[in-house]
Amino acid sequence: MTALSELNALPQDAFVARLAEIYEHSPWVAEAACAKRPFASREALHGAMEAVVAGADEDRKLALLRAHPELAGRAAQRGELTAHSRSEQDGSGLLAAPVDAVARMQSLNRAYSDQFGFPFIIAVKGLDRETILARLEERLENDAEAERAEALRQVGRIAALRLEALIEG
Repeated sequence: MTALSELNALPQDAFVARLAEIYEHSPWVAEAACAKRPFASREALHGAMEAVVAGADEDRKLALLRAHPELAGRAAQRGELTAHSRSEQDGSGLLAAPVDAVARMQSLNRAYSDQFGFPFIIAVKGLDRETILARLEERLENDAEAERAEALRQVGRIAALRLEALIEG
């Protein structure tokens, strides 16, 4: 774990490198948040990062959503997930799922991606495979605007959990 005071004191390039994957394949979030230092708390850092995302244009937000891997998708099967994503998916049982569960997940992922234009995103910490599949099926019923907003909320939740694992109290 890293102390917040240490993070606040890092040069910009080191700060960005340390936080580059808090938002999946989107170091621009950490780069923009860096200018808001020093942060008084982990929550203040997360708030600054969320403000960067909220202030981004729609194309950049869509790119952020599309940067996330499909759950139990091809990247997972090929071992190409980021360390964060691998740990999160493994912790929920997705990486060790039986073949039929993987096939169901991939089928639902395709339907979701076809419908919304980005992968299904959910903070999987504390959720098991069946709960994740049920939420995916439920969210397929959302309209595009509601689902985009929910996906961005989930990205923010994932970022908060990743910061919690990285930064001391």
